[in-house]
Amino acid sequence: MKRFLKHYINGEWVKSTGSETTEVINPANEEVIGEISLGTKEDLDKAVQAAREAFPHFSETSKEDRIKMLEDIAEEYENRKEEIIDTITDELGSPLEVSEKVHFMMGYNHFAQAAESLKDFHFIEEHEGHTRMKETSGVSGLITPWNFPTNQTSTKIASAFAAGSPVILKPAEQTPFAAFLLTEIFDKVGVPKGAFNLVNGSGEVIGDGISSHEDIDFVSFTGSGATGEKIMKNAAENITNIALELGGKSPLIVLDDADVKEAARAALKHITNNTGQVCSAATRTLIPSSMKEEFEQAVKEVLPEFKVGDPREGNHMGPLVSKKQWDTVQSYIEKGTEEGATMLVGGTGKPEGLELGYYAKPTMFTDVTNDMVIASEEIFGPVMCVLTYDSLDDAISIANDTDYGLAGYVYGNDEEKLRKAASGVRAGRVKVNDTQADFAAPFGGYKKSGIGREWGDHGIEEYLEVKTVLGYPRK
Repeated sequence: MKRFLKHYINGEWVKSTGSETTEVINPANEEVIGEISLGTKEDLDKAVQAAREAFPHFSETSKEDRIKMLEDIAEEYENRKEEIIDTITDELGSPLEVSEKVHFMMGYNHFAQAAESLKDFHFIEEHEGHTRMKETSGVSGLITPWNFPTNQTSTKIASAFAAGSPVILKPAEQTPFAAFLLTEIFDKVGVPKGAFNLVNGSGEVIGDGISSHEDIDFVSFTGSGATGEKIMKNAAENITNIALELGGKSPLIVLDDADVKEAARAALKHITNNTGQVCSAATRTLIPSSMKEEFEQAVKEVLPEFKVGDPREGNHMGPLVSKKQWDTVQSYIEKGTEEGATMLVGGTGKPEGLELGYYAKPTMFTDVTNDMVIASEEIFGPVMCVLTYDSLDDAISIANDTDYGLAGYVYGNDEEKLRKAASGVRAGRVKVNDTQADFAAPFGGYKKSGIGREWGDHGIEEYLEVKTVLGYPRK
């Protein structure tokens, strides 16, 4: 069993000033796999002080030094590949293949991309009547979620380091061990003391403490909308800059010329990848009314491809992260039935033979309307809503009839229709067919899906302030 009862502050592992701890559960078998210390306000204050003391030097390091540091981190991250994969599989319940091809690779790509983006990044820009200087915002507090223990953590840290911002990281209590591995990597490659600090703890103590701390200059948060609202209120007390990456209820528009079976397969992939615990997942599939019967039959035909089971046996879908999340998903499935939606596949309870572990059935509802709770609220589990449309304009209208705007997806062949749908969906990122991710492309959402953009050069920009200088001496 792993026991991490220390925090990482000013380049050292230090004991918590408190004695409270919490257990970490393997969601695949409900066994306790570790224990972490829950930090105190005093622990946080020490970390913030270390970051403030590191700021003058770290913010003035050269671009070349920061590029090398990020490249060294990426190299050492790759050296720890097997440990990272193993850790994520245990703490999140992610299948080994997903832990490698998704979680491990996303973390690696963010550090590698930050180094590449930094090479062409200009901190000083000369204009005709003025000079623009981009300077580090200051000390940054990072609050990361449990569903991607390396992805969101790595993109925030990589961007902050590229900008020269010292950070304090609070990882999620459910999946904290990947953050410890990252910390060991930073320590080994020689990240300057105070530039990175890790304080474990609860959202009520450390999360609230970060977002309301008067000595933290910038807060980056990924998580639920409700917590995002609280962070905004806390940060407003000190007029602290924030970036929020929140929820989504993203649409997948299937065009009338799409391969129906492939469209059904794409829809199921969205709710089974990471067990549907993906903020940008398409959880509303929009199909032409004329395709409804054929699409429903296709879903039933391809569903057996999406097995559920032990994440160490290579199954496509593992468990939900916790009993609490499992209960939440079950309540939404019950709500869908109460609202009058038709349950095409899946349902409540655990899949046959999987009584131990927080496993859920991939569930798809048809005859859904946008005013239903299951179509308007983020479920964060393997549940899909299928809605029908009569024209592409109708589909775009349905797609945009949501409080969210994180992502959108379009599936089909007609190039003109693909362009129209992609440009019509109001979301921060729209993916056409099976296009691969681009880690240089900005990521973030419209409306209640958040504020700001991460990834690549846009991610670096989040940690910078712009200074205008008039009459700046030029060479």
